[in-house]
Amino acid sequence: MSEPVLTQRRGPVVVLTINRPEKRNALNLDLVRALSDTLGELARDEELRCVVLHGAGDKAFVAGADIAELKDRGAAESLAGINANLFQQVEDFPQPVIAALRGWTLGGGLELAMACDVRIAGQSARFGQPELNLGILPAAGGMHRLPALVGMGVAKDLVLTGRIVDADEALRVGLVSRVVADDELMTEVLAAADAVSGMAPMASLLAKRVMNALFRVRPDTSFALESAAQAVLFESRDKHERMQAFLDKQAAKKKS
Repeated sequence: MSEPVLTQRRGPVVVLTINRPEKRNALNLDLVRALSDTLGELARDEELRCVVLHGAGDKAFVAGADIAELKDRGAAESLAGINANLFQQVEDFPQPVIAALRGWTLGGGLELAMACDVRIAGQSARFGQPELNLGILPAAGGMHRLPALVGMGVAKDLVLTGRIVDADEALRVGLVSRVVADDELMTEVLAAADAVSGMAPMASLLAKRVMNALFRVRPDTSFALESAAQAVLFESRDKHERMQAFLDKQAAKKKS
């Protein structure tokens, strides 16, 4: 069985690869734990200056949570904040984290990307929060971070309609800061990581902390509301029926 997270060192930069390409890098519990453990170890690395996060393969950064696993989670798991805690760990990571986004970046994948400090997209990137279609909310920080990045109007449009936006629209609304050709994505991202690494370390650390602090307006209240609402939905019949229908559709596609 392959490792869920691959680590590559480039001097003061570490590249982390989310490694479930056969599942379009969907987030399951093993992957969440592996990424959290890896970040915990890296946070103690005094030589580290920047982390790059990207998905294995060319189909997706992270296509969302693993629905087969998510379907069986209930209110207790929602309130435990399994994914939300990881995304907060990314946001609070001492050094800047840059997301390299190619292909599908949906649901929990978009929430993970939004927790990163810088988002750079390839032309193939597609973004969306389709959770309502599965009877749940983007409640791992998405309800808080998405409006902060793109404004409440655009955030409501994306969440309430579940529509998917391409890289150019994501750039226009502020969801990403740069868009390049797919074959130039990692070159662009690594150049950005090198630029970050060249900054004064203490200034970089404090710049991130101060901007994060100014960004947060009672995040404890926001996250508590998200978790409480999600806990209700995780026990709903609609959630179970819609997720089962999704899984049945995927199974039918494989058979055909």
